[in-house]
Amino acid sequence: MKPKIEKTSFGSITVDGVVHKNDVVITMEGSVLKRKKKLSKKVFGTSHVLSLSEAEYIFQDGAEALIIGTGQYDQMRLSREADQYFREEDVEVIMAATPEAIKIWNERGGRTIGLFHVTC
Repeated sequence: MKPKIEKTSFGSITVDGVVHKNDVVITMEGSVLKRKKKLSKKVFGTSHVLSLSEAEYIFQDGAEALIIGTGQYDQMRLSREADQYFREEDVEVIMAATPEAIKIWNERGGRTIGLFHVTC
């Protein structure tokens, strides 16, 4: 069973009772990992645009969907290259401000990956 996200506020997200003070990636198996936003910062100078290299890093074979929490104020976006990559892998990308994205995560089943930006 995938982990439940209890809440988020600016700068944190609580997953299965554990407070994370950083962006997180949740794998299909339920592992909660610190987001490697340096992969995107190196390309765009910001973690608010998901780069192709970060997309390739978080992708898992067999994934049906990726839920992206775009931050408390909906600031994060996919680069054109990352968007194309997920299309080619036939992964549905669902983007919403992080408070809304956690609701979607908690209701969604299937082979889903999550990426949750916890600031802007």
